[in-house]
Amino acid sequence: MLRRVAGAALSASTLEWYDFYIYGTAAALVFNTVFFPSVSPVLGTLAAFATFGVGFLFRPVGGIVFGHFGDRMGRKKLLVVAMVMMGVATTLIGLLPTYGTIGAAAPILLVLLRCVQGLAIGGQYGGAMLLVTENAPAHKRGFYGSFAQMGPSLAVILSNVVFLVLIAVLPAEAFAAWGWRVPFLLSVIVIGLGLYVQLKLEDTPDFRALQDSAPTAGAAAPTRKRSPLIEALRTHPLQILQSGGMILVIQVYYYILIVFMVSYVGTLGVARSTILTIILISSAATVLTIPLFAALSDRIGRKKVLVPAAIATLLSAFPFFWLMQTATVPGMLVGALIAGVVLGGLYGPMAAFFTEMFSTGVRYSGASVGYQLGAVIGGGFAPLIAASLLAWSGTINAVAGFVALAAVLTLVSIVTTKESYRPVPAAKPNPARESA
Repeated sequence: MLRRVAGAALSASTLEWYDFYIYGTAAALVFNTVFFPSVSPVLGTLAAFATFGVGFLFRPVGGIVFGHFGDRMGRKKLLVVAMVMMGVATTLIGLLPTYGTIGAAAPILLVLLRCVQGLAIGGQYGGAMLLVTENAPAHKRGFYGSFAQMGPSLAVILSNVVFLVLIAVLPAEAFAAWGWRVPFLLSVIVIGLGLYVQLKLEDTPDFRALQDSAPTAGAAAPTRKRSPLIEALRTHPLQILQSGGMILVIQVYYYILIVFMVSYVGTLGVARSTILTIILISSAATVLTIPLFAALSDRIGRKKVLVPAAIATLLSAFPFFWLMQTATVPGMLVGALIAGVVLGGLYGPMAAFFTEMFSTGVRYSGASVGYQLGAVIGGGFAPLIAASLLAWSGTINAVAGFVALAAVLTLVSIVTTKESYRPVPAAKPNPARESA
């Protein structure tokens, strides 16, 4: 059952993030001409990145709504709702008429559907993460929690493979006309997976124990329970802020890598297929390092992994951009691999850390709101901020400074948290038994 749950969390996380990420790739490649053709190329790119960021504004709303009902109704049910919402919204984007067909209504509808995507992804993380961490034994919670964490990087690989195939087999005109729709239409798979999760999996033992301990309907004068969100804000306000800060640089760094870089290196003469392939390789490095560092946190503790990883992320910020600026395949590949490894080390243990930071009754709300708070501040408008900083300063160092600042804030957030996990000490030998 635990392997099945881990596989379901990995699949759900991968496919939901695939739906969320293909929007960013399409925004960098074609949305400026498909939905914003009436403005200059620079303004069209900024507008496309802005619609990408709009989805992030609704992620905290999704975290609040899904967290509330997830703590009341269960992790599994709300994960299924999030998956169906995401599948429907993404499929509709693939069917959306362009600006040339319906005029200004096209970008308006695009933004509305992006908002639905934001709501869905805001609720998905807590459901997938808790489904696996609350099923895992405490001494392996880091490792099994990494299955939910690997989803975003696998989603980048999957989305880039789809776009690379389409770019390779379709003429540029055909890709701009209809080829970009194919990745969005493939998201109907998410709806099918949601039905599988609903039918085949049970809710977590922690949530079932919480339900069993609740007063029955026949109890005398039952007290009205507070909203889980209100309770989380009352009992865990610092942890919510800390979890948002912990995820901050991951959001900034990652979305600059997978969205902004696609556009930026294109201005340096790098082919779209080249940068997509490099990002794919970087994401593969992240996928490999996430479970390694997560399992290491089960042995030595969460903070002993996260603090060095945050420092490495800070130190890598400027070298990453200098290497990408070379516009050579070896230089860009080394830079992207550095980013992939440090982000994997930082992201891997966080599912377990977030689970252990909050009590069971408010865990979905607390973890979701904290995570999405960091996402909307750090990730949502990172490509737009990066493009604006580059246009304002004329140097990529301004963007590197932006990432470095986020890394400092993440390091402070990690250092100020309490260690959430104590590794189980090895059993000491029994002298009496040995002598016997």
